[in-house]
Amino acid sequence: MYKIITKSSVLLASMVFMLFSGNVSAAQQTDDSLAEYKLVLQISDDDPKTQARVLNVAKNIRKAYGHSNIDVEIVAFGPGLKLLFAKNKNKDRIAGMALGGVNFTACSNTIAGMTKKMGHAPVLNESSIKLKAPGVKRIMELVAKGYTLVRP
Repeated sequence: MYKIITKSSVLLASMVFMLFSGNVSAAQQTDDSLAEYKLVLQISDDDPKTQARVLNVAKNIRKAYGHSNIDVEIVAFGPGLKLLFAKNKNKDRIAGMALGGVNFTACSNTIAGMTKKMGHAPVLNESSIKLKAPGVKRIMELVAKGYTLVRP
């Protein structure tokens, strides 16, 4: 008995093989990070002690695991966006952390709300911000990619 092999069946077989082979994992398909550990830190209040705590956690966890073994992203939304204001007392520390590989996301919804309320856009530490996106949505996307969420 002979089976007819079509181009579509060959393509389907190739895709199934790639998905289940050791060369391409499902994690590699959804996240291009090579880090073994992934952490997203949420900052949603403007308390200076909480801001310092978030930055300390990011610094300490990277030191504990090694900078190349952990990805850290800090997502600031609501009153926590003040962490990323240009006049924040931690701006130099944040700039150094951003250069060292910590990612900072500013909530675009919070920026829009503050702009409407103040009549002008908040002045942010733009050089340290990697992404402007809805904060909670960003956290959910990172958690779906295997990040652990911590709110210090």
